[in-house]
Amino acid sequence: MRLIATITEIADQFGAVVLDQWGVLHDGSAPYPGAVETLEDLRSRGCHLAVLSNSGKRADFNAARIAGMGFPTGLFDCVMTSGEALWLDVEAGRVAERRFFPIVRAEGDAEAWADGLSLTLAQDPGDAEAILLMGLADGTEVEDVQPVLDIALERGLPLYCSNPDRSSPRSNGRTVTSPGTIAYRYEEQGGQVHFYGKPYRAIFQAVERQLDLPPAAMLMVGDSLEHDIAGAQKAGWSTLLIRGGLLREAFEAADPATVLADLAGAAAMPDYSLQSLR
Repeated sequence: MRLIATITEIADQFGAVVLDQWGVLHDGSAPYPGAVETLEDLRSRGCHLAVLSNSGKRADFNAARIAGMGFPTGLFDCVMTSGEALWLDVEAGRVAERRFFPIVRAEGDAEAWADGLSLTLAQDPGDAEAILLMGLADGTEVEDVQPVLDIALERGLPLYCSNPDRSSPRSNGRTVTSPGTIAYRYEEQGGQVHFYGKPYRAIFQAVERQLDLPPAAMLMVGDSLEHDIAGAQKAGWSTLLIRGGLLREAFEAADPATVLADLAGAAAMPDYSLQSLR
């Protein structure tokens, strides 16, 4: 693992730099300082850029949200989300269920995601064929969702999780519970879960197809050892960990190399590490 001061030290070694959203580009509210300028510089050097996000929403929504935060339209060659990957599987008939009970971050999210698909969004888990876990409102914990999980377990419903992240960073150093925590709990309780997104191989392959590049040409920039780094390594990509995102508090306490050695025992050691995108 090599500690670097700026991504420009290594970017020209790769065919594409693929970036996670939360914890790398922005905190959910605003870009991190220097992120926009860094990516504009990479683009001016001829670097191909992409976003790979464990977002339950579709790619176009995320591209618009990123642009709305100040990242120029056209900066990225590809935006791929776990929600987009699930949508494509439903459209292609690779998902058999057609009546979903949605768990979402905000009202209207499921309807926006389902646009263009032949399916029904149930109002009650007792009327559904499957649970669609897209997002969680900030502050939601497992106990808040457990009544829905209990009904789903009793009926033997599969759960489709389009965001496997267990937690996500927010502004002011906060961390919130993400859908992956709910999905893994459901799996522990005996439920069947279909995960879409990092660290699962299919979503990395989707980016490779869109960019028409082999795994060896890809650099994944993320802030999660479990999802971004381990998933990319299994896909054959090189990896760069951002220390100032999800794991910020861990790195405040000690030398980065020491912290990484401790943390990577449960996940994976990145090829490179950088404090923030610059």
